[in-house]
Amino acid sequence: METIYFKCQPCHTYGTIPRVGEKAPCFTLVTPELKEVHCSDYRGKRVVMNIFPSLDTPVCAASVRRFNKEAAGLDNTQVLCISMDLPFASGRFCTAEGIEDVTVASAFRSPMFAQKYGLQIVDGPLAGLLARAVIVLDEDRNVIYSDLVEEITHEPHYDEVIDVLRHKD
Repeated sequence: METIYFKCQPCHTYGTIPRVGEKAPCFTLVTPELKEVHCSDYRGKRVVMNIFPSLDTPVCAASVRRFNKEAAGLDNTQVLCISMDLPFASGRFCTAEGIEDVTVASAFRSPMFAQKYGLQIVDGPLAGLLARAVIVLDEDRNVIYSDLVEEITHEPHYDEVIDVLRHKD
């Protein structure tokens, strides 16, 4: 169990986020086209997992825009923006915002994703949604960066993520 905060009020997650050096659990998510994507689809690529509660919040939307601009341009790197939002809503958001360089993916069909990654919020006003976190995987699905954002209303540490991606051999 991890403790995070929503507007300074403590809430908790089911399990713990994968740590640097661990092998990340496999996953299955759903794109706006209702296509399933699996961890094996990204074998041989680095993966930035930008995980958040919902695109219907300003901070979550800002993180998708920022990763679309910055991390998506890095070599051999795929950015997945993951929430519990329905795929249709994610698709509308990307169309309206001109988001083309990241993949939005929903965990709505995959409750085990939230539990395996220790990111399912289990209490407080956002219970049932995903906590805000960024996890970066290397080409073999090993965690090379892991950050559970303590205050859900704060943005992730973009510069740290980009630095890890630029300096990882």
